[in-house]
Amino acid sequence: MDEFTPSHVYFVGAGPGDPELITLKGYRLLSKAEVVIYAGSLINPALLDYCQPSAKCVDSAALNLGQIIELMVSSVREGKLVVRLQTGDLALYGSIREQGEELAKQGIGFRSIAGVSSFLGAAAELGAEYTVPEVAQSLIITRMAGRTPTPELESLERFAAHQTSMAIFLSVQGIDAVVDKLLTGGYCRETPIAVVYKATWPECQVVKGTLSDIADQVKAAGINKTALILVGRFLGDEYHYSKLYDAEFSHEYRQV
Repeated sequence: MDEFTPSHVYFVGAGPGDPELITLKGYRLLSKAEVVIYAGSLINPALLDYCQPSAKCVDSAALNLGQIIELMVSSVREGKLVVRLQTGDLALYGSIREQGEELAKQGIGFRSIAGVSSFLGAAAELGAEYTVPEVAQSLIITRMAGRTPTPELESLERFAAHQTSMAIFLSVQGIDAVVDKLLTGGYCRETPIAVVYKATWPECQVVKGTLSDIADQVKAAGINKTALILVGRFLGDEYHYSKLYDAEFSHEYRQV
Protein backbone atom coordinates (compact mmCIF):
# COMPACT_ATOMS: atom_id res chain seq x y z
CA MET A 1 0.00 0.00 0.00
CA ASP A 2 1.26 3.50 -0.80
CA GLU A 3 2.42 5.73 2.00
CA PHE A 4 1.06 9.21 1.51
CA THR A 5 3.37 12.10 2.21
CA PRO A 6 2.32 15.65 3.13
CA SER A 7 5.12 17.02 0.95
CA HIS A 8 2.87 16.55 -2.10
CA VAL A 9 -0.64 17.63 -3.06
CA TYR A 10 -2.82 14.68 -4.09
CA PHE A 11 -5.23 15.28 -6.96
CA VAL A 12 -8.02 12.71 -6.65
CA GLY A 13 -10.61 11.86 -9.29
CA ALA A 14 -13.89 11.76 -7.37
CA GLY A 15 -15.74 9.65 -9.92
CA PRO A 16 -19.00 10.52 -11.68
CA GLY A 17 -21.16 11.07 -8.59
CA ASP A 18 -21.97 7.80 -6.86
CA PRO A 19 -19.78 7.94 -3.72
CA GLU A 20 -19.05 4.22 -4.08
CA LEU A 21 -17.42 4.83 -7.47
CA ILE A 22 -14.37 6.53 -6.04
CA THR A 23 -11.27 4.30 -6.18
CA LEU A 24 -9.99 2.58 -3.05
CA LYS A 25 -6.86 4.72 -3.19
CA GLY A 26 -8.96 7.86 -3.46
CA TYR A 27 -11.04 6.73 -0.51
CA ARG A 28 -7.93 6.05 1.59
CA LEU A 29 -6.57 9.49 0.81
CA LEU A 30 -9.83 11.18 1.77
CA SER A 31 -9.91 9.25 5.04
CA LYS A 32 -6.41 10.47 5.91
CA ALA A 33 -6.50 14.00 4.49
CA GLU A 34 -6.23 16.99 6.79
CA VAL A 35 -7.20 19.51 4.10
CA VAL A 36 -9.63 18.72 1.26
CA ILE A 37 -10.28 21.26 -1.49
CA TYR A 38 -13.28 20.07 -3.49
CA ALA A 39 -14.97 21.28 -6.66
CA GLY A 40 -18.20 22.68 -5.23
CA SER A 41 -21.53 21.56 -6.67
CA LEU A 42 -19.77 19.20 -9.10
CA ILE A 43 -18.75 16.88 -6.27
CA ASN A 44 -21.25 14.72 -4.42
CA PRO A 45 -21.02 16.01 -0.81
CA ALA A 46 -21.50 12.44 0.40
CA LEU A 47 -17.84 11.88 -0.50
CA LEU A 48 -16.85 14.23 2.32
CA ASP A 49 -18.35 11.75 4.78
CA TYR A 50 -15.20 9.69 4.16
CA CYS A 51 -13.08 12.47 5.69
CA GLN A 52 -12.07 12.47 9.32
CA PRO A 53 -14.10 14.91 11.48
CA SER A 54 -11.07 17.14 12.02
CA ALA A 55 -10.39 17.59 8.28
CA LYS A 56 -10.73 21.09 6.84
CA CYS A 57 -12.99 20.82 3.77
CA VAL A 58 -13.01 23.86 1.47
CA ASP A 59 -15.38 24.45 -1.43
CA SER A 60 -13.32 25.87 -4.31
CA ALA A 61 -16.31 27.12 -6.33
CA ALA A 62 -15.80 30.72 -5.24
CA LEU A 63 -11.99 30.63 -5.34
CA ASN A 64 -9.70 31.62 -8.19
CA LEU A 65 -6.54 29.73 -9.15
CA GLY A 66 -4.28 31.92 -7.02
CA GLN A 67 -6.42 31.41 -3.93
CA ILE A 68 -6.51 27.65 -4.42
CA ILE A 69 -2.74 27.49 -4.83
CA GLU A 70 -2.21 29.69 -1.78
CA LEU A 71 -4.35 27.33 0.32
CA MET A 72 -2.51 24.27 -0.98
CA VAL A 73 0.94 25.76 -0.43
CA SER A 74 0.26 27.05 3.08
CA SER A 75 -1.28 23.73 4.10
CA VAL A 76 1.63 21.66 2.74
CA ARG A 77 4.12 23.93 4.49
CA GLU A 78 2.24 23.35 7.72
CA GLY A 79 2.90 19.63 7.23
CA LYS A 80 -0.72 18.75 6.39
CA LEU A 81 -1.88 16.08 3.97
CA VAL A 82 -3.73 17.93 1.18
CA VAL A 83 -6.25 16.44 -1.27
CA ARG A 84 -7.63 18.28 -4.28
CA LEU A 85 -10.89 16.46 -5.05
CA GLN A 86 -12.06 16.91 -8.64
CA THR A 87 -14.87 15.47 -10.69
CA GLY A 88 -14.73 12.29 -12.72
CA ASP A 89 -11.21 11.53 -13.87
CA LEU A 90 -8.49 14.17 -13.80
CA ALA A 91 -7.43 13.48 -17.38
CA LEU A 92 -10.60 15.04 -18.85
CA TYR A 93 -11.28 18.75 -18.36
CA GLY A 94 -9.48 18.56 -15.04
CA SER A 95 -7.23 21.66 -15.24
CA ILE A 96 -4.56 19.92 -13.17
CA ARG A 97 -1.70 21.07 -15.40
CA GLU A 98 -2.09 24.72 -14.46
CA GLN A 99 -2.37 23.84 -10.79
CA GLY A 100 0.67 21.58 -11.00
CA GLU A 101 2.75 24.25 -12.70
CA GLU A 102 1.88 26.81 -10.04
CA LEU A 103 2.73 24.32 -7.29
CA ALA A 104 6.07 23.59 -8.98
CA LYS A 105 6.94 27.29 -8.78
CA GLN A 106 6.63 26.89 -5.00
CA GLY A 107 8.75 23.74 -4.97
CA ILE A 108 5.78 21.47 -4.28
CA GLY A 109 5.03 18.34 -6.27
CA PHE A 110 1.73 16.59 -6.90
CA ARG A 111 0.43 13.11 -7.60
CA SER A 112 -2.69 12.15 -9.52
CA ILE A 113 -5.11 9.41 -8.47
CA ALA A 114 -7.25 8.23 -11.38
CA GLY A 115 -11.03 8.35 -11.14
CA VAL A 116 -14.06 7.04 -13.04
CA SER A 117 -15.13 9.51 -15.73
CA SER A 118 -18.75 10.51 -16.16
CA PHE A 119 -18.68 9.26 -19.77
CA LEU A 120 -18.21 5.78 -18.32
CA GLY A 121 -20.91 6.37 -15.72
CA ALA A 122 -23.29 7.53 -18.45
CA ALA A 123 -22.68 4.40 -20.53
CA ALA A 124 -23.34 2.30 -17.43
CA GLU A 125 -26.65 4.10 -16.86
CA LEU A 126 -27.65 3.20 -20.42
CA GLY A 127 -26.24 -0.32 -20.28
CA ALA A 128 -24.41 0.59 -23.48
CA GLU A 129 -21.02 -0.04 -25.08
CA TYR A 130 -19.36 2.72 -27.10
CA THR A 131 -17.58 0.09 -29.17
CA VAL A 132 -19.88 -2.32 -30.98
CA PRO A 133 -18.47 -4.94 -33.39
CA GLU A 134 -18.87 -3.83 -37.02
CA VAL A 135 -20.84 -0.73 -35.92
CA ALA A 136 -18.43 1.55 -34.04
CA GLN A 137 -14.87 0.90 -32.89
CA SER A 138 -13.84 4.40 -31.83
CA LEU A 139 -15.03 6.99 -29.31
CA ILE A 140 -14.60 10.73 -29.68
CA ILE A 141 -14.64 12.68 -26.40
CA THR A 142 -15.11 16.39 -26.95
CA ARG A 143 -17.07 19.54 -26.17
CA MET A 144 -18.66 22.31 -28.18
CA ALA A 145 -16.81 25.61 -28.39
CA GLY A 146 -18.14 28.20 -25.97
CA ARG A 147 -16.48 30.74 -23.71
CA THR A 148 -13.49 28.43 -23.97
CA PRO A 149 -12.75 27.91 -27.69
CA THR A 150 -11.81 24.59 -29.28
CA PRO A 151 -9.13 24.10 -31.96
CA GLU A 152 -10.47 24.61 -35.49
CA LEU A 153 -9.72 21.01 -36.45
CA GLU A 154 -11.74 19.76 -33.47
CA SER A 155 -15.15 21.23 -34.27
CA LEU A 156 -18.23 19.07 -33.81
CA GLU A 157 -18.84 19.25 -37.54
CA ARG A 158 -15.42 17.76 -38.33
CA PHE A 159 -15.76 15.04 -35.74
CA ALA A 160 -19.28 14.18 -36.93
CA ALA A 161 -17.84 13.28 -40.31
CA HIS A 162 -16.32 10.17 -38.74
CA GLN A 163 -19.79 8.78 -37.96
CA THR A 164 -18.54 7.01 -34.85
CA SER A 165 -19.51 7.13 -31.18
CA MET A 166 -19.23 10.51 -29.53
CA ALA A 167 -19.44 11.73 -25.91
CA ILE A 168 -19.94 15.48 -25.74
CA PHE A 169 -19.18 17.24 -22.46
CA LEU A 170 -20.10 20.73 -21.24
CA SER A 171 -22.49 21.46 -24.10
CA VAL A 172 -26.06 20.55 -23.16
CA GLN A 173 -26.96 24.20 -22.57
CA GLY A 174 -26.53 24.63 -26.33
CA ILE A 175 -28.37 21.50 -27.41
CA ASP A 176 -29.90 23.17 -30.49
CA ALA A 177 -26.47 24.23 -31.73
CA VAL A 178 -25.02 20.79 -30.95
CA VAL A 179 -27.70 19.11 -33.07
CA ASP A 180 -27.19 21.56 -35.94
CA LYS A 181 -23.44 20.98 -35.95
CA LEU A 182 -23.80 17.19 -35.83
CA LEU A 183 -26.25 17.25 -38.75
CA THR A 184 -24.03 19.61 -40.72
CA GLY A 185 -21.08 17.31 -40.11
CA GLY A 186 -22.79 14.25 -41.52
CA TYR A 187 -24.94 12.42 -38.98
CA CYS A 188 -28.43 11.74 -40.32
CA ARG A 189 -31.55 12.96 -38.48
CA GLU A 190 -32.38 9.39 -37.41
CA THR A 191 -29.07 8.94 -35.57
CA PRO A 192 -29.79 7.81 -32.00
CA ILE A 193 -28.74 10.15 -29.21
CA ALA A 194 -29.05 10.20 -25.42
CA VAL A 195 -28.59 12.92 -22.82
CA VAL A 196 -27.64 11.73 -19.35
CA TYR A 197 -28.03 14.22 -16.51
CA LYS A 198 -25.85 13.60 -13.44
CA ALA A 199 -24.88 10.05 -14.34
CA THR A 200 -24.80 7.71 -11.29
CA TRP A 201 -26.26 10.36 -8.93
CA PRO A 202 -29.60 9.56 -7.23
CA GLU A 203 -31.21 12.30 -9.34
CA CYS A 204 -29.84 10.91 -12.62
CA GLN A 205 -32.14 11.51 -15.58
CA VAL A 206 -31.89 9.94 -19.04
CA VAL A 207 -33.47 11.34 -22.20
CA LYS A 208 -33.31 9.26 -25.39
CA GLY A 209 -34.24 10.16 -28.93
CA THR A 210 -32.80 10.95 -32.32
CA LEU A 211 -31.17 14.07 -33.69
CA SER A 212 -34.59 15.07 -35.02
CA ASP A 213 -36.28 15.30 -31.62
CA ILE A 214 -33.71 15.32 -28.81
CA ALA A 215 -33.48 19.12 -28.44
CA ASP A 216 -37.18 19.49 -27.67
CA GLN A 217 -37.08 16.57 -25.23
CA VAL A 218 -34.07 17.98 -23.36
CA LYS A 219 -35.65 21.40 -23.03
CA ALA A 220 -38.94 19.86 -21.88
CA ALA A 221 -37.01 17.95 -19.20
CA GLY A 222 -35.39 21.18 -18.00
CA ILE A 223 -31.85 19.86 -18.46
CA ASN A 224 -29.38 22.70 -19.07
CA LYS A 225 -26.19 21.70 -17.25
CA THR A 226 -24.28 18.79 -15.69
CA ALA A 227 -25.22 16.41 -18.49
CA LEU A 228 -23.45 14.38 -21.15
CA ILE A 229 -24.59 14.09 -24.75
CA LEU A 230 -23.96 10.65 -26.28
CA VAL A 231 -24.51 10.16 -29.99
CA GLY A 232 -23.90 7.43 -32.53
CA ARG A 233 -25.08 4.14 -33.94
CA PHE A 234 -23.83 2.33 -30.81
CA LEU A 235 -27.14 3.41 -29.25
CA GLY A 236 -29.16 1.80 -32.05
CA ASP A 237 -30.45 -1.70 -32.69
CA GLU A 238 -27.66 -2.94 -34.97
CA TYR A 239 -25.34 -5.35 -33.19
CA HIS A 240 -22.89 -8.12 -34.06
CA TYR A 241 -21.49 -10.66 -31.63
CA SER A 242 -17.83 -10.41 -30.72
CA LYS A 243 -15.48 -12.87 -32.41
CA LEU A 244 -13.63 -13.36 -29.12
CA TYR A 245 -16.21 -15.79 -27.75
CA ASP A 246 -17.41 -17.21 -31.07
CA ALA A 247 -17.22 -21.02 -30.92
CA GLU A 248 -15.85 -20.99 -34.49
CA PHE A 249 -13.11 -18.45 -33.77
CA SER A 250 -9.62 -19.60 -32.76
CA HIS A 251 -7.18 -17.51 -30.76
CA GLU A 252 -4.14 -17.90 -28.48
CA TYR A 253 -6.10 -19.45 -25.62
CA ARG A 254 -8.69 -21.49 -27.49
CA GLN A 255 -8.45 -23.51 -30.67
CA VAL A 256 -11.47 -24.60 -32.71
